[in-house]
Parts: sequence; structure tokens; C-alpha cells
Amino acid sequence: MTFDTSILFAGFFYAFAGLLVLSALRVITARNPVHAALFLVLAFFCASGLWMLLKAEFLSLALILVYVGAVMVLFLFVVMMLDLDLEHLRRDFKKFLPVAFLMGAVIVLELSIVLIRSFIGTSTPVQPMLEEMATSNTQALGMLIFVDYVYAFEVAGVILLVAIIAAVALTLRNRKDSKAQNIHEQVSVNSADRMRIVKMDSDMNAKQDVRGEKK
Repeated sequence: MTFDTSILFAGFFYAFAGLLVLSALRVITARNPVHAALFLVLAFFCASGLWMLLKAEFLSLALILVYVGAVMVLFLFVVMMLDLDLEHLRRDFKKFLPVAFLMGAVIVLELSIVLIRSFIGTSTPVQPMLEEMATSNTQALGMLIFVDYVYAFEVAGVILLVAIIAAVALTLRNRKDSKAQNIHEQVSVNSADRMRIVKMDSDMNAKQDVRGEKK
């Protein structure tokens, strides 16, 4: 009697997929932001397990090392150190709920179009992998990122850089403890605004009176 490995594969796949869906739902429904961040860590672990089952070992380990080991630890530190006013954040929840549903529907529609065009009616990959790269998914991933889709990769990097600069600018805007230069005021400065000459009477008589009293 031989053991069918496909049953074990299917069991692990459905276990990781089910945990991934449940943890993703808890990320957006948990009331405590620390609990939401921990559920996001669990979601990353489940996604890493799915990639390992799909023989994408590099992506699986990179997800654990980069996101779980660095990004999510930073998120946890920030969430635990900030004094978040949860009542203020939830105050306008119902007000923006229709817009959130609309954006969610648009995202689901876009993902559905991508999945339908990519998987339904196709039995072979659109671009078959070369035989010399079939043994190393790291080499294949590098070829896709830095050769085939290098322009899209660079555009994504520029967008992330702009987002970082915008986040820093919004954080430091109109803060009393932040130091910034106003170039317009520096260029249009006038000498009368920087220096003022004040005429005062001589105080020599007062100094002589003080010396006389000391004697």
C-alpha cells in the first residue's frame, strides 16, 4: 500500500488557505490594532506556507524574513508606542462605509478580471520557463523582475519613494517642534526687518552718581 502524496498536499493547501482567509478577515475586523497586526503576521505565515507548497522557496523565505521579521515588527512597535484614539477613528466609520464598499467592489472586479483572463481556458503558461532556469526559481524571479518587467519594477520603486516623501511631509507639517526653511521669506528679506537702530540717552551721569555714593 503506497501513500498518495497528493492527499497530503491538498490537506496542507486547504489548511493554509483556510487560516489565511480567517486571519485576513480578523485583520480588518479586530478592534485592537495590536491584535490586527498579529493576525497579519499569521496571514503572512500562511501565505509563506502556500508559496512553499508551490515550490517558490525563495519567495516563501523572503516573506518570512522581510515582512514578518522586519516590517511587521516595526508595525507592532509603532502601534504599541502610539496612543491611538480608537473612538475618534471609529467616529466616521458609517459615514465612509458606502465609499469603502464601492472601492472594495472595484478591487474585487479587477482581481476577477485578472484571474479569469489568466487561468480560465488556459492549460499552459503564457511564457514557458527556460529549461536552464527551471531548477532555480530565484534565477527565474530575477530574470522576470530585472529583465522582462524592469520598467514596471522601477516605476513601482519611484511610486514608493514618492509615498515615503509624502508621508514624511504630512507628518512634519504645521508642527511646533519641527524646523523648516521658508525660501520665499529668506529671498525677500529686507534689512529694515533684520536690524533696528535705537537712540538712547547717555547714562554717564547715572554712573557718576553711583560712584559718588560708593565713596
